[in-house]
Amino acid sequence: MQPGIWQILIVAIVVLVLFGRGRISEMMGDFGKGISSFKKGMTEENNTPSEPKPRIETQSPQAGTTSNGTSAGSGAKAEKVETPAPGDKSAS
Repeated sequence: MQPGIWQILIVAIVVLVLFGRGRISEMMGDFGKGISSFKKGMTEENNTPSEPKPRIETQSPQAGTTSNGTSAGSGAKAEKVETPAPGDKSAS
């Protein structure tokens, strides 16, 4: 069963009564902003390089740390220090 013109008209009138003209136009404006934001995000994604630069994460040596980087008995994690990958010229 396909909705007829009268069913569509009745639903449109009910929606208009429930939300009002101002609220519907505000929702359509928000919808348009969402679409433009999505398009902007897609173009920014295309401009970024496809492969991120590799990073090497090392842990700074601390006295009394276990093999997983936590202090013995305290449960605190060791501070991570990020070092650039070999051949990375951005660090120089």
